[in-house]
Amino acid sequence: MSAATVPAGTPSGTPATGPFGAPAAAGKPGRDRYLDLLRAVALVRVVIYHIFGWAWLTILFPSMGVMFALAGSLMARSLTRPAWGVIRGRIRRLLPPMWAFALAIVPVMFALGWQPVKEEGLWWFVKLAWYVFPVGAPPYPWSSGDQAGLLEDTWAVQAAGPLWYIRAYLWFVLASPLLLRAFRKLPWATLLAPLGLTAVIGSGLVTIPGETGNALSDFAVFGSCWVLGFAHHDGLFKEVPRYLTVSLASIVMGFGLWWASGHLTADGWDLNDIPPAQAAWSLGFCVILLQYAPSWQELPGRLARFDRLVTLANNRAVTIYLWHNLVILGTIPVIDLLWKIPFVDAHLGSALEATYTLLMTLVVWPLIGLVIVCVGWVEDVAAKRRPRLWPNGAPQGRRPR
Repeated sequence: MSAATVPAGTPSGTPATGPFGAPAAAGKPGRDRYLDLLRAVALVRVVIYHIFGWAWLTILFPSMGVMFALAGSLMARSLTRPAWGVIRGRIRRLLPPMWAFALAIVPVMFALGWQPVKEEGLWWFVKLAWYVFPVGAPPYPWSSGDQAGLLEDTWAVQAAGPLWYIRAYLWFVLASPLLLRAFRKLPWATLLAPLGLTAVIGSGLVTIPGETGNALSDFAVFGSCWVLGFAHHDGLFKEVPRYLTVSLASIVMGFGLWWASGHLTADGWDLNDIPPAQAAWSLGFCVILLQYAPSWQELPGRLARFDRLVTLANNRAVTIYLWHNLVILGTIPVIDLLWKIPFVDAHLGSALEATYTLLMTLVVWPLIGLVIVCVGWVEDVAAKRRPRLWPNGAPQGRRPR
């Protein structure tokens, strides 16, 4: 790793990490490519889930739990340095991409008739601050625009959907010094305490209304995954027999599925709507992923062909996550242009309707690429690096002198 890619104050040999725990530099030295691959898969799964809405994807690969576990592991690695500097660095890398996103969507909300002061009074101005420092839930209108217009009336709700993760991530970052200290003194209690909290506030036993309840529930549901990242960093998986780890993880996952089977919602087996099942399944799943974690400096075998895409996804994880829902909505007017072609409208209209979500899947990736080029460089500015349009790790040509 070149000195130019490591922020000042970072010890030699300790790679800087950005939001979501992704290594900040584009080069491979110091990076665990297995963790990079898991993060890239998690991001792809999130996009596919929000296009198709398949509930079984939350079981096949619990992306949120995986991303929190990876971020927890790398947060523990960073906390070998002074805690305040680590927290400040994480926040600095997180907020500018969030601000860029807010500057894009909030003016549109107002332009489409949002009148929050009339609806909520002056208290709204306090809530607006969550777009600046998202320890709370940023406000947005539940209905905005026209259902038959370019933006359907639920666009603001969908665009703001990813912001819960930003809030939860920030909470974990702020709490990590205390959590890590507690984990190293009482590892099992600290690891399992979030599950207990989920059993209380996520099962309905105790109800905390409003966004405070949602924030506490998110913190509890994924708290064990974050702390599990500490265990991975500290090498505790090597101290427990593999058969015992996998057996216990399977029991926890089995409990999650059992709980889900008795608490199915309108979306069926969607674990996002069943907090205790999500917490248990995600924890067990991440235990197995990290128990068998290799240490790759390079992607092996056929996976090597995805090296640049994995690098790009990790270097633009915040951008992809923040913007993907809005980009998915953007595929609709793009695809609808096909009906303006007379031949397509006359002969292929029914076929296009039948494959609409598949077309969205094909179109969404070029649009995400366009967003990366347009606003992804904000992540570099936030990390005090030279802005890059397409940081996929490809060798850079020499600049002309």
